[in-house]
Amino acid sequence: MSIRPSALVSMTAAWAALTVLTGCSEAAETAAPKLPERTCFGVFSRSDLGPLVGKGEEVKESGPADMQLTALRRTSTCSVDVDGRSRFLASATRQPLEQSFFWNAQLIKPPADPLPLGDKGIVYDTGARVLLVCKGSGEPFQVELAISGSIDQVEKGGSRPLFTQLMKKFVEAGRQQTKCGI
Repeated sequence: MSIRPSALVSMTAAWAALTVLTGCSEAAETAAPKLPERTCFGVFSRSDLGPLVGKGEEVKESGPADMQLTALRRTSTCSVDVDGRSRFLASATRQPLEQSFFWNAQLIKPPADPLPLGDKGIVYDTGARVLLVCKGSGEPFQVELAISGSIDQVEKGGSRPLFTQLMKKFVEAGRQQTKCGI
């Protein structure tokens, strides 16, 4: 039995096409990691953090389920890592009013912009911070909410608007979960 040259060319082309398609399907699976539906204290959705996670295979979220803070549990931090690399970080820190949080905005390059959320806020290319002064029925305290992330996958000039939107959600949830002003 002999194989005609044209059939051999067709079989070789089919094999090459199959190899290319198989490679594409494998690349598509590893292109964007599967985020949980809700992340970081239940605040952020999959679509919220999608622009920050980039490409990879394995997503790992670490941190507590909530950011309820007390005089004993003063901080709560959530991290989203992709293939072992940190892609997003959210934290809430509580302290007495007589202490102050120190933000050296002069070291941030390009300079931070004011963020009109909470009692004081700033947004910069790789994150945002907001201060909440919490006065309610109990002892007054303050909470610093901070988010940061990898902007490798974010369109140039799009990170500050993205962090502003993320911080709006974080402030709303932070007030409730830390019982700020309650």
